[in-house]
Amino acid sequence: MKLLEDKILTDGQVYPGGVLKVGSFLNHQIDVPFVNELGKEFYRLYKDEGVNKILTIEASGIGIACLVAQNFNVPVVFAKKNQTKNIAGEVYTSKVVSFTHGREYDIIVSKEFLGPDDKVLIIDDFLANGSALQGLIKLVEDSGAKLAGCGIVIEKGFQPGGDMIRKTGVRVESLAIIDDMTDDGQITFRS
Repeated sequence: MKLLEDKILTDGQVYPGGVLKVGSFLNHQIDVPFVNELGKEFYRLYKDEGVNKILTIEASGIGIACLVAQNFNVPVVFAKKNQTKNIAGEVYTSKVVSFTHGREYDIIVSKEFLGPDDKVLIIDDFLANGSALQGLIKLVEDSGAKLAGCGIVIEKGFQPGGDMIRKTGVRVESLAIIDDMTDDGQITFRS
């Protein structure tokens, strides 16, 4: 998606170790009109899949997922990274490792919000090593819901996550795939 690639080039910052900072428009401060355009694109890609729930993981995915869900007119369910007092009853759980934070989390979704009648589109901001997506896919499978696919804003194509998930047969649509990032800030997109 050229609009997203241009935004990454103008507003993104590359840090050593394969880290792309897009906090000015995507995952710290959200440029709502811009992210709404991303939501429209995910809708275009998945509108014929019968999606009735959007699933994401806290925290960075929530804002994006809400704008995607607005286009589908469906609710957003987000996996929490910690059990809280307001999650009562049975839950689905899975483990994920955050590339950015370098730590493992248990993610949790209440069973009342995800079940066999659901057709789920997973939305996330980044795909690097694929751990978050694997964890979210496991939650969908455990719930008995059907997976429509995964919508990713930015995929780091030089890391193994995208290829690994696609090899399982899951549909993954990434709006921008970065093939290379150099420490001096050069970014190459997959054409």
